[in-house]
Amino acid sequence: MARYTGPKTRISRIFGEPILGNGKYLTKNSFPPGQHGPSKKRKAPGEYAIQLKEKQKAKYTYGVLERQFRKTFDEAARIKGVTGENLIKLLEARLDNAVYRLGISPSRPGARQLVSHKHITVNGDVVNVPSFQLKPGDVISIKEKDKANTAITSQFRGKNQKFNWLDWNETEMKGTFVAYPERESVPENIKEQLIVELYSK
Repeated sequence: MARYTGPKTRISRIFGEPILGNGKYLTKNSFPPGQHGPSKKRKAPGEYAIQLKEKQKAKYTYGVLERQFRKTFDEAARIKGVTGENLIKLLEARLDNAVYRLGISPSRPGARQLVSHKHITVNGDVVNVPSFQLKPGDVISIKEKDKANTAITSQFRGKNQKFNWLDWNETEMKGTFVAYPERESVPENIKEQLIVELYSK
């Protein structure tokens, strides 16, 4: 698939924040990538450029390509409520994102791999589609025979208590998608209204 596999720090430098990693090199090279370095005088970005950059940031953050992102946006627009907030809720309800949020994997790409390689079940059934949309009450678990696999369990880092829309039972290695999150509970620095404005053009 046409997924970004290049240097993560480069993407972090484009947006000025660690959206694909810990950003440990941002303090050293906080200016955008390019052969001219920080001395190159850059034009102030226009309205369209700002909106496009925000959309790209959301896509890189959640690891979604354009067609799938657009489909998610269209679904968010059909749901009752604020379109931008609905978009974030739907992105957070992706199975690969929930596996990451539950602490089963230390990164979203790692969570995506676990799902694709059939290590994750939803309500007892193996699901290998990372974009699978969870619904409140869905139970996410490690496949029974993989619970003794140290290559998988050694990656567990525990759920952040701030993610109150998810519940994790460490002894049973099961998590529950309790509800769609409120926008203020999602820590990602994404200005979703700019994405709505971009797609509304």
